[in-house]
Amino acid sequence: ADNYICRHSGAAAYTAVGAAIACVEAVVLGEVTCALALVRPPGHHALRRRPYGFCFLNNIACAAEYALRRLNLNRVGIVDIDAHHGNGTQAQFYGTDAVLYISTHQVGLFPGTGAVTERGEGVGTGYTVNIPVPAGSGDAVLQAAFGRIIVPALEHYRPELILVSAGYDAHWRDPLSALTATLRGFDSLHEALVELASSLCAGRLVFVLEGGYDTDVLRHAICNLVWLLLGQRERCADPVGSAPRSGADDPSCLDLICRELGF
Repeated sequence: ADNYICRHSGAAAYTAVGAAIACVEAVVLGEVTCALALVRPPGHHALRRRPYGFCFLNNIACAAEYALRRLNLNRVGIVDIDAHHGNGTQAQFYGTDAVLYISTHQVGLFPGTGAVTERGEGVGTGYTVNIPVPAGSGDAVLQAAFGRIIVPALEHYRPELILVSAGYDAHWRDPLSALTATLRGFDSLHEALVELASSLCAGRLVFVLEGGYDTDVLRHAICNLVWLLLGQRERCADPVGSAPRSGADDPSCLDLICRELGF
């Protein structure tokens, strides 16, 4: 019911997948160090046989499969910073250790998956890491999640490529979530990911656009990401400003999650 279509939808969906794959191929083959797949429709909710949540084909999952099957990589890390859990990406790699899938997302938000207890199955046990955070969480919580969970998990896994499901609906002004991140907060996450890729996998890093439903916020977030990837951090800007003060942006909400995950 979320996925309306027109006669151009198939071409758009295949082009989005192709863009993500082209970015991965260019990065892995050394043509560029990092890349951004600036695509619509998004993908991380799409299942193997079902469009879902505005997504038709799972762009980042297809790109990861391409890296594993065609480019002969053995370990791919996926970090999903969208406010909604990437149920389709999780489902695709739930039973394998070839992909480490990590997601930060708002508790109870669509699609209702992504509990901390969902950790993979079979040889994939432990290679799904969910970090569900409460409404009101913002920069402080997301930064703490990176420092306490995401960075150690990726350092232990040692991926050969890092892919990012880059959704910007965690921003405080987004109409579809109740998180309170800022553009400055996203900039810090981007920088942390660039540094992590540099230290772990020769800088191999691909961002694939997911959600973001305040178009003004979205354009600034994307521009900032591009400036950062071009090495021009000083051009990043936050004309939208900070969230209304929220006492819910408390990193202590991660304590139980860290204990559950063993961090």
